[in-house]
Order: sequence, then C-alpha cells, then structure tokens
Amino acid sequence: MGIEDEVVTQTPAPRTQGLGFLTILHEDNGYMGGYLVTNFWSRPVEFRLSTAVQPNRIHQILYGGTLQSYICADLIGKTLIEKTTAAVQAIFTDCESVLDLRLQLDVPVVCLPSDGSTAPASSSDPAASRKWPLRCHSRFPGDVAAVQAMLDGVDGSLDLAEPFVRIREAMSEARKLGAMSRN
Repeated sequence: MGIEDEVVTQTPAPRTQGLGFLTILHEDNGYMGGYLVTNFWSRPVEFRLSTAVQPNRIHQILYGGTLQSYICADLIGKTLIEKTTAAVQAIFTDCESVLDLRLQLDVPVVCLPSDGSTAPASSSDPAASRKWPLRCHSRFPGDVAAVQAMLDGVDGSLDLAEPFVRIREAMSEARKLGAMSRN
C-alpha cells in the first residue's frame, strides 16, 4: 500500500502564508486525496492530488479501527502536505479522520462539519457571525480558538466550505483526463 502524488496546478508560492484545504474521497477503487492551498482571498496557490490507496485484507486486519485514520492522515494527508511548497497557517478538512494529521504538524488542523452546517452562525454581532462550527483534535483543544482568531483577520466573506467543492471538481476532472490519456 503506497501513495504517489502528482501536481496538477502549481504557481510560485507567495511570501505570505495561506490556508490549506484537504479532503479525502472514499470510492470503490480506494481512498483518494486532494489538497488545495489558497491565499486569504481564496485564490489557488498550489494543488496536489494523490493516487488511489486501496488497503488489502491484511491492512484491514492489522490496523483495525485505526485504518481509516492511518490512510487519511498518515498516508494521504501527510504525503500531500510534505510535497507542497506553499506554507499555510491552518489546514481545514471535511473528513474527521484527517484530524490525526495534527499529531504530525505544527499548524492547526480543523474539521468543518460534513452535515452541511458549515456556514457561520448568524448573529447581530459581526464577530460572532464569523464563527465557524469547527472541530479539532482532542489533544489540541486550543486549535479552534487559534483558527477563529486568525479568521477574524480575514475577509468576512470567506466561505470555508467552497474550496472543497473546487477540490472535488478538480479531482473529478483529473480522473477524466487520466481515463482519456489511457485510451
């Protein structure tokens, strides 16, 4: 069980740090990851894509209940981030199994709820209306507050859920291009 990655789009990394968005798709042919680094205005800086990782029966037995976290955080997530040249201030994911990646990184890793409740709570208080319902790794309880403080300094119109749509669409296009190039 290994992982390779390919750069689909890469522009020179800016001097300022950005935001990382990491998603993992689990499909019939295995787990596949996409990692998009954006600037604070949601413009792409770098995008990486993993090949599919398919655990075999021995992996399933040996890793047991930790298999999904191992694949999502250790194999796919860590590899994509290590190969990326752009620095980030935080990594956002929509896959809770990726939170274990925080054990290996010095930047906060936070998860947006996958139930569709990713928009900030509405409130008459402008600061409260920018609070996203984020979750973090249990060993790093301060990550949510640190990320919320960072987001307070970013344009209030930033939609944290939207980059995941772009990642999934780019992953779909990459699969189509791969299928076409094999014909």
